[in-house]
This record gives sequence, structure tokens and C-alpha cells, in this order.
Amino acid sequence: MPEAVLVSMMFAARLRTVFTRAKLSPILRAPAIGDGTQNRKSGENRLVGRKIRPMYDFNSFDLIIDARSPREYEEDHIPGAINLPVVDNDEYAEVGTLHRTDPLAAYQLGACYSLRNIARHIEAHISKLPARSKILVYCFRGGKRSRVWFDVLDTIGYKVEKLKGGWKTYRGWVNEQLATMPCNFRYIVVSGATGSGKTRLLTALDREGAQVLDLEGLATHRGSIIGAVPGKPQPTQKMFDSLLRLRLSEFDPSRPVWVESESKKIGQVQVPEALLTTMRKGPVITVSASMAQRVQLLREDYRHFEEDPESLIERLIHLRPLVGGPEFDEWKVLAERRQVPELFERLMRNHYDPSYLRSIRRNYPDIDKAPTVVLEDLSLEGLQPVARTIRTQFEETFMAPAA
Repeated sequence: MPEAVLVSMMFAARLRTVFTRAKLSPILRAPAIGDGTQNRKSGENRLVGRKIRPMYDFNSFDLIIDARSPREYEEDHIPGAINLPVVDNDEYAEVGTLHRTDPLAAYQLGACYSLRNIARHIEAHISKLPARSKILVYCFRGGKRSRVWFDVLDTIGYKVEKLKGGWKTYRGWVNEQLATMPCNFRYIVVSGATGSGKTRLLTALDREGAQVLDLEGLATHRGSIIGAVPGKPQPTQKMFDSLLRLRLSEFDPSRPVWVESESKKIGQVQVPEALLTTMRKGPVITVSASMAQRVQLLREDYRHFEEDPESLIERLIHLRPLVGGPEFDEWKVLAERRQVPELFERLMRNHYDPSYLRSIRRNYPDIDKAPTVVLEDLSLEGLQPVARTIRTQFEETFMAPAA
């Protein structure tokens, strides 16, 4: 019997078992943690009470399959996983709706969608994998959707693991990691007013081989009320957490990590308290630049506001009660006249600089004692030699062991 036919027969038999046991929408009902077949191969993570044991080394897999719907995948997933859903968003809704009135028809429809989707995924993705590839599969709670994938891949002959507890276990592990992992590192915090080149300096430091944690890059946001990046939505909080945990795992604890003095929220995502607390215990350096340089940086990084200053005013409307009507009206006049450089300067002098000083002194009480680095050229080329110098100087000074 051809192997493809055998796989299809086995898969159909498994689907019948899945549908028979399901009490809600076929395939899609999320089972309780621990529900479903046991992994027939060793190495599966297990829950003991509410404690989560160490997770898989995701880098050891040739492929990680997220069997959930695209909508679930977009909210959060294991970094590096690809989404090969058993059913997509529309199919999920259709099968679930039909199940309310005709369970048998819903089972049949779900089986058709699942078989077609799995077959398509095998042809497009799985068929390209070498015979001895190692694959990890997960769904919401490690139940029916990942079980279907596990049985197919196991029958084909791949070395396949199913994440027990699924994404729910992974998410709990990420939360656990972010409560402790940030404390394993020593941070050098780069502070400075808006437009002073902090993010660009971090980029230059990264090019010099320093360990850099770019929180704004992970958050896809520049960290202020006008910091949204055009055309690039922020990740969800859960996805931000996953990306942050991954980035921290890449660092060497014996070396310092450079990071910007962020506040608790970057746009709509929150920085873990353990990270903020540990950052605020570390050494700080302050960078400064001339107002002309800062205005030029804002014109480059916020070019979309220079082209549409009215949209900038729309973003700033929530600040009107804080800065007062007369000041806000001055911003509006400058925007209407398209005097954007003057508007940027006024925003920094009358709002952002005073706000920054209040915030940085609250979070870093000794900030006035921090060494200051004057940046005369905020271009990446101009910052590269500065990054080289301060990396050598401050990593040696701040990270030298106590006498």
C-alpha cells in the first residue's frame, strides 16, 4: 500500500477519535492540560503541580510547527515557529457555528478542512525536510490539533516531539523566565533627552560587538506618545515577552548589557518589573547633543510628521491639559505654517525635556552624578568611533570587580 494512502487512512482514523471525544467544536476544543496521548518518545516536558520544569532547547529542532489558527499565532508564538494550522480562522468559525445545529456535519466539514490543510502543508513545507529532521509540534494546550500533526509526522518517520501543555505551558514558562532571567545580567543604562541619539548609539554599540538590549526595537515603538512606527504595528504584550525572553537568552551573563533608560511602558507594551528594577541598580551614562542636532534627528526619524504636521498635532492632543491651552495653540500654529523644525524644538524645550528630567530623577535618583558623553555628530557614522571608545572605557570602569 502506498505510504501516502496509509498516512491518510491513519490520519482519518485519528480524526474520528478526535471528533468522537470532542464535546465542543471538533478539533478546536482546547483540552485540559495533560489531556491527549502521551508522547511516545522521551524528552517531553511535564507539569508537576503548578511548577514548570525547564523548557525544550528550541534551537535543537529543525522545524517548530504551531498548529493553532493564524489569529492565535499572531497573538503570540514560539519565536522561529511557523504557522501550519489544522484549520484557519474562517474555517474555525464556520465549523464552530455549524456544530451548534448539526454536530455530524460539523465533524465531516472539520475533517475535510483538516485533511486538505495537512496535505497542503506537507507538500509545501514538510516534503522539503530531510528524513532525520527533528520537529516540535504544539497547539493551544497540547491536545487534539498537535496530536493530529504528531501522528502524521511520526508515521512518516520524522523524529517528532509534542509540547505537553502546548502554548499554555510555554506562556507560563515565559512569564516565569521574565520574573528571574533579567536579574542574571548587569546593565549599563544610556540616558538622555528626546532626540539625543540614544537609540542610534545603541545601534553603534551593537556594531562594535557590545551586548545591546534594544527594547524599542523589540516593541516596534520609539517610546513616546508620538513613537508609533508608521506601517509597523506593535507586537502584543505576549509576543513582546517572547521576543524579550529570546533576546535575553542570547546574552552572556559575564558581560554587561547596554540598554536605554526606558519607562515602564513602551507604547502599549510593558517592560517586566524584574528588568526595570535590575536596570535601575546599574550604572548610568548620560548623552547630550546640541538642540540643532536633536532637531535634525527628529526630522530624520519622524519624517512622516514633517510631511504631515497635522497628524503630529492629533497625536499630541492628549497633552493639552498638561501643557495648557496657550502652549498647545502655539504648536498648532507652527504645524499649520509647516514650521516643523521650530515645532520640534518647541516640543522638546517646553514639554519633552522637563518631562524627561522629572522621570529620570524619579527612576535614577543619582542621575546628576552620572558621567556625560557629548555627542557632536548623531549620524551612525559619527557615532561609531564614540561607541568604540565608550564601550572600552565604561565596560572596564563599571564592570571591574570590586577590590
